[in-house]
Amino acid sequence: MSDKCFVDTNLWIYLYSEDKRATTVERLVDKHFHQVIISTQVLGECYSAMIRKRLCTPDRATNIIDSLMESFEVAVISVPTVKRAVGIQRRYGFSYYDSQMIAAALEQGCAILYSEDMHHGQVLEGSLTIINPFQ
Repeated sequence: MSDKCFVDTNLWIYLYSEDKRATTVERLVDKHFHQVIISTQVLGECYSAMIRKRLCTPDRATNIIDSLMESFEVAVISVPTVKRAVGIQRRYGFSYYDSQMIAAALEQGCAILYSEDMHHGQVLEGSLTIINPFQ
């Protein structure tokens, strides 16, 4: 079984904001530091959310994204990933973008997807478990 884990966009936003959940996310990332996977989708969503919500300046958001790319393995969203995401969306009923994260996590061989927005404890494709770190 893989030790790799995928971290959803919102958790990264909490980590780099004044949110009370930042401590929980920091512990999670520290615990799994060498096994964390992040995707190009998550990087883009993080940048967009930080700017849209005015959590930081564009320069600071750029530095955060650069730091994430340097620190963690980045899964590139490819045409096969998109096709797999469509299948996941149709099979499980998640939003398309959640399905795209799931597809990326599965392609990278992740055992865990940390997210507060999906079904805690659900196992997908027999190998990926969704864990809400706040439960």
